[in-house]
Amino acid sequence: MNFAACVTNDKTLDMIPNILNDLYKKYTGCDAAEITELPSSGSNRRYFRLSGEPTLIGVVGTSVEENDAFIYMAKHFKEKNLPVPEVFIVSDDRIAYLQEDLGDTILYNVIEKGRLTSVFSDEEKRLLVKTIRKLPDLQFAGADGMDFRHCYPSPGFDARSIMWDLNYFKYCFLKATGLDFLEGKLEDDFQRLTDVLLRSSSATFMYRDFQSRNVMIKDGEPWFIDFQGGRKGPVYYDVASFLWQAKANFPNSLRQELLKEYIDALRKYIPVNEDYFYSQLHHFVLFRTLQVLGAYGFRGYFEKKPHFMQSVPFAIANLRELLKVPYPEYPYLSKVLTDLVNMKQFTDDLQKRTLTVRVMSFAYKKGIPNDPSGNGGGYVFDCRAVNNPGKYDRYKPFTGLDQPVIKFLEDDGEIFPFLEHAYELVDAHVKRFMERGFTNMMVCFGCTGGQHRSVYSAQKMAQHINEKFNVKVELVHREQNIEQTLNAK
Repeated sequence: MNFAACVTNDKTLDMIPNILNDLYKKYTGCDAAEITELPSSGSNRRYFRLSGEPTLIGVVGTSVEENDAFIYMAKHFKEKNLPVPEVFIVSDDRIAYLQEDLGDTILYNVIEKGRLTSVFSDEEKRLLVKTIRKLPDLQFAGADGMDFRHCYPSPGFDARSIMWDLNYFKYCFLKATGLDFLEGKLEDDFQRLTDVLLRSSSATFMYRDFQSRNVMIKDGEPWFIDFQGGRKGPVYYDVASFLWQAKANFPNSLRQELLKEYIDALRKYIPVNEDYFYSQLHHFVLFRTLQVLGAYGFRGYFEKKPHFMQSVPFAIANLRELLKVPYPEYPYLSKVLTDLVNMKQFTDDLQKRTLTVRVMSFAYKKGIPNDPSGNGGGYVFDCRAVNNPGKYDRYKPFTGLDQPVIKFLEDDGEIFPFLEHAYELVDAHVKRFMERGFTNMMVCFGCTGGQHRSVYSAQKMAQHINEKFNVKVELVHREQNIEQTLNAK
């Protein structure tokens, strides 16, 4: 029986285990003890675990060309001692094959806690560093001696493949949102982006879908899978793909750490001009983000797969952050993308994730303020160790907002180290809350009467947070019955 016919006919799908078992028996001399289908994500490829001695993974794909690409690359990478699964046997029609079982530990799942909280543990960071440092080996050693004619659907990163991805974004995502735009002007900027990307052409291997879902962890080391879409192309694309993966949710600080690790490993193969590297990477991150949105649009809007729709807000957040650094080379594209991220369907999600910090002054004798948000996040600072102007009669009519009290506290100087320590703690908290998408945080300053030291401190903290992080701050001097809102600019 022709296996291609088998996998395209719904009535015979139940025959797949039998055909995989025949392959297993042909390779090992005995039947598989058990055959279990494994979950898959975006592709039409199906995966099965065939238990026995040995346990192997069976792969079924309807595209012979795609299968051939993977089989060729896996063999080539193995010869270069790169960490990829070995392919042991292939069906005569090349629709099915058996490969090495790397287990069930996917990097994406290993870093789940970090992804959900933006607080990555030392172990999570260790695995991410190992992964990104192995990437140059795949790009350079993997390209050595490779016949790129085996790549599918394209042997290289060229103008046609770039424009295909950009139009993928245009037709599968942009048009699906209902946003109006001028196609001719957009195509002009697509061409400009293509020209910029092509100035980085090189004879290296471009994985193309290098992300944490395509990295297995075996014995504490990363292994690479699903590289069948790879081709000859520049190194920047894979870096952008990995570090800006939508749902990986890497904070920018971690991205920068991992970039430094990558560049350090890259220097094993080529000298690196860091200014040029970062400049060119900026364009590839934009391109990869658009390509990913195109894929989410196709899989989500058209194929109605909820997993991909859930990833859209993360990709939009990446795009919104990218646009903070201008792309003057693409004026109309930049306008369209700005309009896109400001669409109500995406700003509603943003508002749900935007941080507001409530800063309060209070008197301890009247109790610590309640947190109206209900999440209890933040700090309460006790100002009573700072020299108190309230013990002097001439300052009793004034508050921490009045110049005589301000001058007293600043001339005395005790308030400065107190606030510097408070700033350091609060800065770290605000940054983390923003990275995690929290919406509320509270910082309170208390003193004896809630009039002098606490008012001064709360005022300074509110201004500090608003200016440094550009977030909305609700400032409340409880005992003075004063409220003020410092809006994000």
